Amino acid sequence: MDKQESWCPRPGPLRLFVLSCLLILTVILTYPMLRTFTLWFHSSLTRNHVSGTYSIVFVNCPNEQIAKDVARAILDKKLAASVNILPKTSSLYFWKGEIEESTEILLLIKTKTSKVSRLSTYVRLAHPFEIPEVFSIAMDHGDARYLKWLEEGMKEN
Repeated sequence: MDKQESWCPRPGPLRLFVLSCLLILTVILTYPMLRTFTLWFHSSLTRNHVSGTYSIVFVNCPNEQIAKDVARAILDKKLAASVNILPKTSSLYFWKGEIEESTEILLLIKTKTSKVSRLSTYVRLAHPFEIPEVFSIAMDHGDARYLKWLEEGMKEN
């Protein structure tokens, strides 16, 4: 009779190495999901805000109408719970080797850190600037009731 070959390596160092690699790969691939779940679970149990769960995203727009349009679309898509539109800021910046000066409208967008990437992608698609200014800062502290309100404002229907 022929001996059947097994796809598993024989017991010993090679098998331990393969199993270790599989475990590490599984952890790496599931880390974002596991982190989000553990932060949510911790917040639910302790009723405390976990630093970094929420972020403020800054976006400059060329005028008030575009700022309002972008803000409404972000809220409609549940990418944020709140957007402040700050009036006219003066901006000086380098563009194509020259110093430019313009008046812009600043959006302060409050969202979950887990949504910042999708929000940034949407802004790049909807924004009229060739390279829109989009950056975020994680919130370290916040009123628990306000953060709960933020969470509820971004729930998908």
